[in-house]
Amino acid sequence: MALSARNLIRGKVKSIKKDMVMAEVTLEIASGVDIVSVITTNSVERLGLAVGREVEVVVKATSVMINA
Repeated sequence: MALSARNLIRGKVKSIKKDMVMAEVTLEIASGVDIVSVITTNSVERLGLAVGREVEVVVKATSVMINA
């Protein structure tokens, strides 16, 4: 599948916390650097996500805020 998003990051599934509808997926993108995504439990199952699986993270946002 081709994507237009430029923010593509490779990572590994570190943990998955599922409930009936939603799941919190923690991805390690570098040693000590994690990204957390909240997706549907159905998507976790459809994508076959499991701890240790290598995945690609796509970030699509219209704005990113920085506070200093």
